[in-house]
Amino acid sequence: MSEIAENLGEIRSRIADACVRVGRYPSAVELIAVSKTFPVDAIGMAVDAGHRHFGESRLQEAEPKIEALPGSLHWHFIGNVQRNKVRRILSLFEVVHAVDSLRLARYADEIACELGLFPKVFLEVNLGGETSKGGFDFDALRSEIDDLLSLERLEIIGLMGIPPAGPDAESARPWFATLRGMRDQLADETGVPLSFLSMGMSGDFEVAIEEGATHVRVGSAIFGKRAYRVDGELG
Repeated sequence: MSEIAENLGEIRSRIADACVRVGRYPSAVELIAVSKTFPVDAIGMAVDAGHRHFGESRLQEAEPKIEALPGSLHWHFIGNVQRNKVRRILSLFEVVHAVDSLRLARYADEIACELGLFPKVFLEVNLGGETSKGGFDFDALRSEIDDLLSLERLEIIGLMGIPPAGPDAESARPWFATLRGMRDQLADETGVPLSFLSMGMSGDFEVAIEEGATHVRVGSAIFGKRAYRVDGELG
């Protein structure tokens, strides 16, 4: 068994334990193996271990990987979405985790219509109001949510958020709880469940699960330490 397969087994076990602690089913949590900066061979080892969901944040890096690997895999785009790359991103990725403005959402909807696609997207919330991160301010999101939900092609499935950096995993808990509360409020106000929450990474995914995460982005704990950071805030 490869080290990557062993790491996957350990992460799955930790996900299951976190779910048990709060009375959730492990099947309710999707583990996204963040494969950015890692080669096709490493991803292949995860595929051999039975994993099917992978996250990439740079289109240029992701394209050859997607082309080289089995078509049965599910790809999540977890990086900043640039308008000039929307067409290719929607063509290659099943889920987009960081739609951060109504303007971008409207443009993506237009492109999805041209391509005949119905992409699944998360709306990114800037939890800490950090200028270094994208995302909706929650008050703005509340005022624009009806326009977002009225888009014909985008399937808005939930919210995504990244807590401000803290000293340990527990410091992220209030932020995860805040994102869950935002989702619940929007669901109550719109009648749309927004069932999914994309939150939690290698250092805090267990806390995120305890607070309701349905999608966790884990990279280094599966593939090992990266030689350099690429959009490191997303997993």
